[in-house]
Amino acid sequence: MTEIPTLNARDVLEFYLDTGVDALLGEEPVDRFAAVEAPPVAPRQPSERPAPAATVRPATPAPAVVAPDEAAMAARAAAKNATTLDELRAIVEGFDGCALKATATRTVFADGNPQARVMLVGEAPGRDEDIEGLPFVGRSGKLLDQMLKAIGLDRSSVYIANIVPWRPPGNRTPTPQESAICLPFVLRQIELADPDILVCLGGPSAQTLLNIKDGITKTRGRWFTFDTGKREIRAIATFHPAFLLRSPLQKRFAWRDLLAIRKALEN
Repeated sequence: MTEIPTLNARDVLEFYLDTGVDALLGEEPVDRFAAVEAPPVAPRQPSERPAPAATVRPATPAPAVVAPDEAAMAARAAAKNATTLDELRAIVEGFDGCALKATATRTVFADGNPQARVMLVGEAPGRDEDIEGLPFVGRSGKLLDQMLKAIGLDRSSVYIANIVPWRPPGNRTPTPQESAICLPFVLRQIELADPDILVCLGGPSAQTLLNIKDGITKTRGRWFTFDTGKREIRAIATFHPAFLLRSPLQKRFAWRDLLAIRKALEN
């Protein structure tokens, strides 16, 4: 018989954090399907006067829901107006066309050196990134720092961003519509940063930026050509650090990708 491992409280809490659980609704379970009996209403005494009728106020109209296509068009138009990365940051922070912004704590725009030769792009912020407002600062961020250090780089020599600048609730995967709405911003970000090498961290980033359908296992380690809007640069995909934390045996393939990046920089 297979022995089931015993988890202590710390293991359970770390599991909850990794999966995006960061709120406790109640200590006791509630059966929301159970019938609820209304409390009895005491009869009004003859001497009591009826309460005046409540004033009915018109309901506040809900904000108009923008269709994804319209939101993506608005994002493209707004992104074109940015002539610097600082202007683009302000435009992204003021953009309300993506519903993810309403549930996120902060806009996670970028980190690192905008003049760096290497730009890394992930998928979306997680819980830690949402709190600090910087990409890759949690456990996966620490692993990314170690990966960069292995080839002589650090956050002062790379520029880091995400496809989507707002955390999806519960760390879920962004929908295709959410990614499409935010895509014009990261494309303009890449154009303004103008790196020599673009590194896509994870399958969703590679599929979105490189316009491919293959998964990350087939895509990683291959060189692609990416048009920044100013020129064509080299692009490569590798495993996302969060995936490597779950599948440490794949680190040997990520190491090969890192060596390819270092070789490209040396050439």
